[in-house]
Amino acid sequence: MNTSDITRVQAYLRKLLGSEKVMVVAPPRKGATVELAIDKEVIGTVHRDEDEGEVSYSIHITVLEEDLAPATDETKTAVSGKTAGTPRR
Repeated sequence: MNTSDITRVQAYLRKLLGSEKVMVVAPPRKGATVELAIDKEVIGTVHRDEDEGEVSYSIHITVLEEDLAPATDETKTAVSGKTAGTPRR
């Protein structure tokens, strides 16, 4: 990705997510991975894809297990949509 791509993708993501803390970070050397950061914490990578003349950008976000709060009955319910003790159909 070139500087123009990085600037445009960053502006779009800031508008979409409603935060100026979103940063698309240019790599320190040419050919290295472009990073996506929020408030200076890298959360993923941004990739440019060109197929038959059409350009798109994809974002890969990584969530580390160590960064998550411990699972509780409440968080398990929120994910499954079922309350504890409700039989599955």
